[in-house]
Amino acid sequence: MVFNTFLFAIFICALYPLYLILSHKWQNRLLLIGSYIFYGAWDYRFLSLIFISTVIDFYCGKHIETSNNIHTRKAFLAVSVISNLSLLCFFKYFNFFADNFRALLEVSGFTCNFGTLEIILPVGISFYTFQTMSYTIDIYKNELRSTDCFLDFALFVSFFPQLVAGPIERARELLPQILSPRKVNLSDFYTGCHLIFWGLFQKVFIADNLAQIVDRVFDQVPLQASGIEIVIATYAFAFQIFCDFAGYSNIARGLGRIMGFDIMVNFRIPYIASNPTEFWKRWHISLSSWLKDYLYIPLGGSRGGLYFTCRNLLATMIIGGLWHGAAWTFIIWGFYHGFLLIIYRMAKAKKFSLTCNFKAFQFVEKGLKIFLFFNLVCIGWLFFRAQSIEQITEIAMLPFINFLPNHMTMILPGLIQLLFFTLPLLLVQYFQHKYNDLMIVTRFNPAFQTLFYVTYFHLLVFFGVSGGNRFIYFQF
Repeated sequence: MVFNTFLFAIFICALYPLYLILSHKWQNRLLLIGSYIFYGAWDYRFLSLIFISTVIDFYCGKHIETSNNIHTRKAFLAVSVISNLSLLCFFKYFNFFADNFRALLEVSGFTCNFGTLEIILPVGISFYTFQTMSYTIDIYKNELRSTDCFLDFALFVSFFPQLVAGPIERARELLPQILSPRKVNLSDFYTGCHLIFWGLFQKVFIADNLAQIVDRVFDQVPLQASGIEIVIATYAFAFQIFCDFAGYSNIARGLGRIMGFDIMVNFRIPYIASNPTEFWKRWHISLSSWLKDYLYIPLGGSRGGLYFTCRNLLATMIIGGLWHGAAWTFIIWGFYHGFLLIIYRMAKAKKFSLTCNFKAFQFVEKGLKIFLFFNLVCIGWLFFRAQSIEQITEIAMLPFINFLPNHMTMILPGLIQLLFFTLPLLLVQYFQHKYNDLMIVTRFNPAFQTLFYVTYFHLLVFFGVSGGNRFIYFQF
């Protein structure tokens, strides 16, 4: 069940009126039933996996909190982490590792006949396993108390707005909202509706239209595009993946808000970042902060000197890349961003800076840094979008060997499309950045708000892509 479909509209229209008239306890029960219906609509077999994860972590959390024996606490934490990672690794990575192990044996001169399994990747498994592991880890660290009600905990794991593509909520943030009574006022309802509308606009008008530019270039086998077409498609993909994922996150936040929940912000205008550290504070914040708190810092973080800091950064980003998918392209993407973080950290350690001392040029300097780093991010998106390592090599060469003037007229329609579908986004982000307020549209005066909604609604209706295209991050 996808947010941008008629089926989901029926689902939420049936659920929401009931939600408003029920007491707190029965609101939670309704949301739990609705969340399992929502998830089971993808494939009823997925329900057994999320239920297993829920049961294990609920009881592990209780034993971790009540035990005074450090070894017992560690044992139950290990059960929680290992069971969740085992589910994730089997369904997401078994065939990847099996293929690579077989290839390694064949290179070494051994013959092997074992094949891969026909495994269906459960939607959202990467998200809810990380979310539920935060529960037991935080209890172990004495940062959270376990919950007594299994059904409320089951709702925390399966809460449908952010179940299949995040944000990855921490137990200490979402569980208290589940356990406490919630009230929906008119302001929350309006804010939620705005987030839902803006998320749908990002997905249906921007992302799905840019996908047509991207797919006709990257889905060619063999690749026949010119270098300039590759460049435009790469820029298009940068905005496609941002609007696709941020659109989902905004819809999730909006759905939560109209029910009295405050779901975390997952994106903060990431393409205005001027360095890799700033980028990861703005992009997929729920994952980057999760990796920082539960992987990077336990590995040692920035303690122990520059070498260990760089090692920990690289390991964290490679695992972050692998989290996105079972393919070498994602590992390379993670390595690339780890490399950028290391170079930036080393430059800071050596006190290397390109800062201009003349205030008159600081605006230009900041703009150049943003432009440079945005292009570095786009190089990373080439690795992310490529279908294989071979295609990465092929793509990397095309801008240099096939960037010919006679191709320039061929790409004009694609360039116009790119500008047409990104300018509405850039306009909103300009005001968001200027006023440092992601909800600035809701604070415009009534005349400007009316102009915004009328204009963007007409763009959505006349140019939006129908058909309920799946969100990119559903595959992760």
